[in-house]
Amino acid sequence: MNSPASWPGLTPDGQPHGHAFGGPPVEGVVRAAPEDFVVDEQLGFVPSGAGEHVMLWVEKRDANTTWVAGRLATLAGVARRDVGYAGLKDRFAVTRQWFSVGLAGRPEPDWSALGAEGVQVLEAVRHHRKLRRGALTGNRFRLRVRELAGATEQAVQSLGEIARRGFPNLFGPQRFGHQGRNLDAAHRLLDGTLRRVKREQRSIYLSAARSLLFNAVAAARIDDGSWERALDGEPLVLDGRRSFFICDIADPELPDRPETLEIHPSGPLWGRGDAAIERAAAVFEHGLLEPFVNWREGLERLGLEAGRRALRVRAADLAWSLEDGVLELEFELPAGSYATSLLREVVVVSGPGRD
Repeated sequence: MNSPASWPGLTPDGQPHGHAFGGPPVEGVVRAAPEDFVVDEQLGFVPSGAGEHVMLWVEKRDANTTWVAGRLATLAGVARRDVGYAGLKDRFAVTRQWFSVGLAGRPEPDWSALGAEGVQVLEAVRHHRKLRRGALTGNRFRLRVRELAGATEQAVQSLGEIARRGFPNLFGPQRFGHQGRNLDAAHRLLDGTLRRVKREQRSIYLSAARSLLFNAVAAARIDDGSWERALDGEPLVLDGRRSFFICDIADPELPDRPETLEIHPSGPLWGRGDAAIERAAAVFEHGLLEPFVNWREGLERLGLEAGRRALRVRAADLAWSLEDGVLELEFELPAGSYATSLLREVVVVSGPGRD
């Protein structure tokens, strides 16, 4: 089985060499301070106000989600598994997200006594069930890029193109671990040399593996320009939804619909079951991924279910300002999409934001 670092079109940390808009025209520093990268989780529902779980709206600074979950469990006197959250958030950032804590008859603690540096419980409200992974609609980002240098006018033009056309919905380097370490572990897990792995780590490694396959397809379609154009026989994903339908290129109304951002081309989330891809698109994907047949078979053998992910994502309400060498951005992305994938189209990043 080939090493993921040798995959054509991808860097060792799983990113395409190519770009959708000709490459970033400027350089800059991201996350010089945590306040330069602010994330607000969009939950998509309102806590019910009653039940044995407490929903906590938490602000954290320079802290990772799993560590905060552990501190909440300790304060409440419950097992770590009784704490839920919808998604992992960046550590070197200021993020606000929901946690749930199942109390099951226990008295509610004083959340202000958490005593975790950089972490504050802003709101507590009862709910009738545990918060599950993926139970969010998206995230709102406010980013600041400092020490901007280069063709700033071209960068503004690229942002205008992103606002109009969206951008490639890549899995960011965070998914693959520092210097691609999750990919190395996935490689060993799939070829059988890594056997004893905790359940949570196993999930991380398998997700990294099939994210790499997705990014490989995305990289090829960035290179040929089809990341925003439908291929005959591919599943087209409806914007903001998980449902899709198979593209029939002969449909006279179809060619213009992707331009409106109503529907998006898609790439594979490899696993067992119906791949839901036909004709020219199937030939393209299967040929591209043939060198990694062992990875595909390994993901199927270990029980992952096949799915599709949009190759393109809309940056909702994208706004920006540029003053005194500082670029400020604000936008919203659906759950599972990466702000770093937008940034890579505009800025060559230095500083903590690189990882």
